[in-house]
Amino acid sequence: MPATPPRSPAARRPQRRPRPPVRRRKPRWAMRAVTTLSVVVLASAGIGHAVVTSLDADIARVDPFKDMKNRPRAGHGMNVLLVGTDGRDRITKAERQKYRLGGAPCHCTDTIMIVHISEDRERASVVSLPRDSYAMTPAHTDRTTGEHHHGHPIKLNAAYAEGGPQLTVRTVETMTHVKIDHYLEVDFTSFMKTVDVLGGVEICNADPLKDSYTGLNLPPGRHHLMGGQALQYVRSRHADGSSDLGRMKRQQRFLAALVDRATSSGILLNPMKFRDVTRAVLGSVRADKGFGTDELLDLGRAMRNFSPSSSEFTTVPIGRMGYLVKGVGSTLKWDPVKSERLFRALRDDKPLAVHKPASKALIVPVAPQQIRVQVENGTATGGLGQRVDAALAATGFRTTGNPTNATARTAKRTVVLYDPRWDRSARSLATALPGSELRAVRGQGPLLKVVAGADFERVRKVRAEDVTRGEFGVVTGDEVGCA
Repeated sequence: MPATPPRSPAARRPQRRPRPPVRRRKPRWAMRAVTTLSVVVLASAGIGHAVVTSLDADIARVDPFKDMKNRPRAGHGMNVLLVGTDGRDRITKAERQKYRLGGAPCHCTDTIMIVHISEDRERASVVSLPRDSYAMTPAHTDRTTGEHHHGHPIKLNAAYAEGGPQLTVRTVETMTHVKIDHYLEVDFTSFMKTVDVLGGVEICNADPLKDSYTGLNLPPGRHHLMGGQALQYVRSRHADGSSDLGRMKRQQRFLAALVDRATSSGILLNPMKFRDVTRAVLGSVRADKGFGTDELLDLGRAMRNFSPSSSEFTTVPIGRMGYLVKGVGSTLKWDPVKSERLFRALRDDKPLAVHKPASKALIVPVAPQQIRVQVENGTATGGLGQRVDAALAATGFRTTGNPTNATARTAKRTVVLYDPRWDRSARSLATALPGSELRAVRGQGPLLKVVAGADFERVRKVRAEDVTRGEFGVVTGDEVGCA
């Protein structure tokens, strides 16, 4: 009887638990609202095992879970701790001066986020942890001196300087009771490189943003940011008087733009282009040893199945601002009750936002209440402009209430005139006007114009995804992008 051939290494591997079936949705991931997640976006297209495997070797490895005991119980889904550090060793002297990166880095974490990917891979919940959060370290040994330390108070971002990735993970787990499955870390260099290889990203701001510390100076409007200026945008803490909390909101908005750029530029659909771009980025990323090919592919599958409202962003609830701690300074103290409920929702794989019952209205990118409209009667039919204005106002659009008459008054088809910078608002308005034509007019500004044509019949009800922010102040992916 012939001997049984030896089993291959692949055959000896334990079988992975099959994923729950996933409903096919619109293939667009609108995860709206930072630095650290940009690498995940590029590294998770799921375009092929061989391509992603070739990138695995480019990631620098750390072991943040070494010798860790008494960890929180594992929950459902995947929890990734995303950390952005202030490392700048590979940034040129000219860049340091231009983007005001002078001085020695504190080797602290500028950005700390928990990203929870639901078990069904249809939802991402991103929780920002303020860098100035009051924290108590667990007992640990100093990574440099070998000296043993008892638990003591610090600002959360100082855990990295004192004990590196391992103390950062242990401190976060101690504070949240959420088990961290994977760790990803980028620095200033990898962030700038990511933005540059994508060709820059577009962000928008309603108010001027000026920060003398970072050199950021953006007037209201839309802006195309390359790596250095993008770094100024996500680092600024003095642009609007809201310090770290305002910065986290800008980071979420920037992430929205970054994801849009990555998913709309064709990079994720071209294996070779994806490989070349990602290889340029991953060389300056650090991750835990367990974050490999299978995890990258898992995230890629999740990206393809997200809908605009399936990503949600929030910041851990703050109970006390300016909490003074001797030897530490002014900190932010979390609300113990609300923060516990927030992290329990992550552990139990529950959505943070509460979705209202669906209505028959069509879903649009921008809520009608956010769109200003001037109506013009393009026909000789008396009162048509007033009728269109009233119908739009009844549906929620912010009309001027003072329709005008066109000079020619020969329009056969209803037209929506819009500035290209407000294209999402224009699409929302056109959806409410069946059969209407979109026509871009540079310089039109935020006020959209409807020229009512002879084909006008009615205004359809439209709405943005209904989500209540609830006690956690959650915003979903379709709420943090440019309108």
